[in-house]
Amino acid sequence: MKIYTKTGDTGETSLFDKTRVSKADARVDAYGDVDELNACLGAARAARLDADLTGVLEQIQCELFAIGARLADPSSRIAPRVEKASVTEDEVKQLEQLIDRLEADLPPLRKFILPGGSSAGALLHLARTVCRRAERRVVALGAGAVDPIVIVYLNRLSDLLFVMARVANQRAGTTEVEW
Repeated sequence: MKIYTKTGDTGETSLFDKTRVSKADARVDAYGDVDELNACLGAARAARLDADLTGVLEQIQCELFAIGARLADPSSRIAPRVEKASVTEDEVKQLEQLIDRLEADLPPLRKFILPGGSSAGALLHLARTVCRRAERRVVALGAGAVDPIVIVYLNRLSDLLFVMARVANQRAGTTEVEW
């Protein structure tokens, strides 16, 4: 099978329910931002994070594929076919538990900090901003366009990415620059 299909040459793409939409469609924007976030996490993983953080990001990347699949499926036809294409409250709780665990080892924030630091920390800060954009795009789809847990997951994930950036910088011995 060739990587190119030529079906998008006119500026359209197909959703999972076979609906043809413009590549500028809001739903395509939303799952495109989730895809960009996934790539940012891959870059952060490549920046030599500690093994525990790398493992967390790999799991999150799988969950982002599930979110992308949900976003590309306006009629929810993928659910019965692909069980792994779901994100639930359990995944949100896991993100919250990880935030709490990682934050326990960080100094408390007294001021805003500038994004940056080590390569891994800077890439996690970048991923956080892409996550926030993806969240805004999903919200812009409107009520009922997507399972509300997707918005909750992305919101919590951006918090986790902020904490992970701080942890990566702390472990690299990089001082946070306060604003």
